[in-house]
Amino acid sequence: MKPSSLEKLLSQPFYLLFLLGTSLLLIQTVRLYQRRKKLLRFLSLFPGPPAHWLYGHQKFYPEKELALYDEMVKKYPCAVPIWIGPFTMFFNIYDPDYVKTLLSRKGKINENLGRDEWEKLTAQDPHLDLTECISLMTLDSIMKCAFSQQGSVQTERIFDSYLEATFNLTKLILDRTCNILHHNDLIYKFSSQSHLFKKYSQVTYQYTEKLIKKREESYNNELNYDATQKDNFRDFLDILMSARAEDPKSFSEADLQAEVNTFMFAGHDTTSSAISWIFYCMAKYPEYQQKCREEIREILGDADSITWEHLNHMTYVTMCIKECLRLYPPAVIIGRLLSNPITFPDGHSLPAGVTVYVNIWALHRNPAVWEDPEVFNPLRFSKENSDKRHSHAFIPFSAGSRNCIGQQFAMLECKVALALTLLHFELVPDPSRPPHLIRKIILKSKNGIHLLLKKLH
Repeated sequence: MKPSSLEKLLSQPFYLLFLLGTSLLLIQTVRLYQRRKKLLRFLSLFPGPPAHWLYGHQKFYPEKELALYDEMVKKYPCAVPIWIGPFTMFFNIYDPDYVKTLLSRKGKINENLGRDEWEKLTAQDPHLDLTECISLMTLDSIMKCAFSQQGSVQTERIFDSYLEATFNLTKLILDRTCNILHHNDLIYKFSSQSHLFKKYSQVTYQYTEKLIKKREESYNNELNYDATQKDNFRDFLDILMSARAEDPKSFSEADLQAEVNTFMFAGHDTTSSAISWIFYCMAKYPEYQQKCREEIREILGDADSITWEHLNHMTYVTMCIKECLRLYPPAVIIGRLLSNPITFPDGHSLPAGVTVYVNIWALHRNPAVWEDPEVFNPLRFSKENSDKRHSHAFIPFSAGSRNCIGQQFAMLECKVALALTLLHFELVPDPSRPPHLIRKIILKSKNGIHLLLKKLH
């Protein structure tokens, strides 16, 4: 008796596996194609640059991205869809009303800026790449203010491997976004980049785990575990650990570590970017640098340190910082995944499941929102002009219920860093090495930010 077709098929497991895999791939392709067709119907109301059916908007890669956004905002009002491959679409919005609609949805102070180190370096060569120095300074600040870390990150270099890991993690995240194949979780799981991501993530978690365990040990050595009794001072880590102690089920050990890791990672990297670009702007526009220096000297007088009261009176310095953040926002893009459909003020809609990006770079340079957006003009942020401006035209720290929790801390750090620097140095641009802007999750310069620092006497 001859074997049936089914028996033949079952006797060839590899052939059966191939058929099964092909069938699953075909089903997934059909589903993605149907989703693409549905998206295209919604996107017909939003004109944008032509996209290749397979590669999408291939030219929107990091090297060219920011310049293309400048062109895009002039051609397409309110919003534009950007395709990465045939099935992945990121919807960019840069109109204040669109942004408001999305983000309104609910679901004695001193800094060690390494000035002594800068003076040693500039005595040998006045040219300086600020990137690493400021990154160390901002990490030092957040470690001391939020986690009561003893010692100096800048001089002891105890976080060098942590900084290297965070740098590589941001690169890996961006690389995955630009790689069409890696959008598939299964393919990415078996890629070399996935293994590297796990490796560097483990490095960052080791640092945060060490912080938490050290604090737990200090609690165990005290009679009263309650952090509120600890020197009458509660830092960020104390608050988190108290929350975990009160309700371990809803706030686990893993949740605690994730919060600490996020605060360290995001808190130092974004502020580092902000301060670096603020220094660059001050060097590029010396007349505004001098006005800031004059205001700082007038406010401080004979004082040898900066107080809260001093910071509150730095009106012109604050306007200059905000204008720097408008032109060079640390977070170029922030994303939201729509859990429900959304309708914008003009009646155009998007379905649930779409990833919407608030393109802060394009919003801050939108000529429909800002007059002469490429011009550096701190007076845009005078009280009179600020009162006239749309509430969501300037959002370097996002807006709404999920805005940046550390924005006040970041602004204070920017003020202190700029004030102390301008009191001791004149910042001059290095014409031989202008910055080459690139988005690496956070706005960076591909070749660093090189300035000449002249010691003031």
